[in-house]
Amino acid sequence: MQKTVSGVRASSATRYRERLSPSLWVIASAAVVAPMAALVLSPFDTNLALVAGAAIGVCFIWLLIAGSPVVEIRDGVLTAGRAHIDVGFTGDVAVVAGADAQQARGPGLNPRSWHVIRGGIDGLVIVSITDPDDPAPSWVISSRTPDRLAAWLRRAQTTPRTPGR
Repeated sequence: MQKTVSGVRASSATRYRERLSPSLWVIASAAVVAPMAALVLSPFDTNLALVAGAAIGVCFIWLLIAGSPVVEIRDGVLTAGRAHIDVGFTGDVAVVAGADAQQARGPGLNPRSWHVIRGGIDGLVIVSITDPDDPAPSWVISSRTPDRLAAWLRRAQTTPRTPGR
């Protein structure tokens, strides 16, 4: 389910892109919506119930996938979910996994940070924010490939940009 893009397959402006889609077990669990909808509609018409149940199940799964947040680095801008920030305002990048990631998502979670955390994705990237006007001291971002995200972010921080881009 991981979708990452590098400059090879996409435009040269795209550096990194990952859709934080739900894991396979979440999608399989969501498929239970179809028989439940069919059961509700079965007193009216069995054929209608089967068709409507299947359609509702497919739509529900599509909404889960289409509504998944995207993490992207493009044109010197880091986008995580609905938020975006120029990489010039980002500082240290830390990759966290395993027990440290559980600590960072749980008791160590800073409530002032910007969070794009997805259940079922173990890796985290914690990016410190250096903008004095930004109320969030850091961004905590789930990633299936946290090492690649951190590498692309560090590369974007050191790559000079053309003005006006």
